[in-house]
Amino acid sequence: MSKEVIGVRGLGVYLPERTMSAKEISEATKGVWSEEAIIEKLGIKQIYVPGPEDGTQEMGALASIEAIKDAGIDPLDIDLILCFGEEWKEYPLTTSALYIQDRIGATNAWGIDLQNRCCSTIATMKVAKYMMLADPDIKTVLVAGGYRNGDFVDFEDKDMSMMYNLSAGGGAIILQKGYEKNQLLGSHVISDGSLARTAGVRIGGTVEPITCDNIDQAYKSLSLMQPIKMKDRLNEVSMPNWMKCIDKSLEKSGYTKEDVDFLNILHIKRSGHLGMLKSLGLEENQSLYLEDYGHIGQVDQILTLKVARDNGLIKDGDVIVSIAAGIGYVWAANIIKWG
Repeated sequence: MSKEVIGVRGLGVYLPERTMSAKEISEATKGVWSEEAIIEKLGIKQIYVPGPEDGTQEMGALASIEAIKDAGIDPLDIDLILCFGEEWKEYPLTTSALYIQDRIGATNAWGIDLQNRCCSTIATMKVAKYMMLADPDIKTVLVAGGYRNGDFVDFEDKDMSMMYNLSAGGGAIILQKGYEKNQLLGSHVISDGSLARTAGVRIGGTVEPITCDNIDQAYKSLSLMQPIKMKDRLNEVSMPNWMKCIDKSLEKSGYTKEDVDFLNILHIKRSGHLGMLKSLGLEENQSLYLEDYGHIGQVDQILTLKVARDNGLIKDGDVIVSIAAGIGYVWAANIIKWG
């Protein structure tokens, strides 16, 4: 297989206009969670709330337009669109990658939807890299999508506090073969299928379809379907799996933990974020905590990379570790050598 390099050529992010503050989240929990606890413990100052036009596919397209501008390329240069957008979208059973293709005018591309929950960006970047290396016809790939799973969150469900941070937005990243800057190096993914149905939207599938009787409940039915099993298992395996993903992705890239300069991590509770930094021997200024954004699912890695770049938090030569985890359950990491 070719050893040709794959580089990050452009980044794009779309965020809705409306936000929901920690105070408003506290009120939505009926005071079970105080504003102070939401800010300090859950690490949320605000989340983004989608408007009527902020569909998952459209937000992915708007982020893609920004990424194309950032990369300075023509949409006609894009050979492949891999969409990581969520299943909760404008119209079920439509292909989001193809909507984005038409919306941005990438008529020379073809597209696929890929889904790995909040690990989707890292997993899709892995797929994109090896598709480019294996196929000489694929030189430029757009990885993009939108996220608004927070629509399903019931703030009165005490088991769901881990998902009070669910926000909305779109992200896009352009990868290009032969682009020697911002090189995408090794990656590693671990999944644990024993947790496949411990969390999800309970009502609306073939097992429990939406009916006249449950329709009000259906649209707030993202839940921990097996909360004890999920929490016990995650306490046992989550950190070891994350560290294994980091170690393996660094090993594949020719680095060790001592070489890491920046941690690109999804939004998690504040103590978890600080604990991860400590385990990697990093300071708080070597990462970005998304307390002003919330958790935009798989968009988090693109958002962090763009904000960090635009604000000088990463510099030429930095080794960036991106990590994510998705319900199901999946853990992933990849390495980018910046500059």
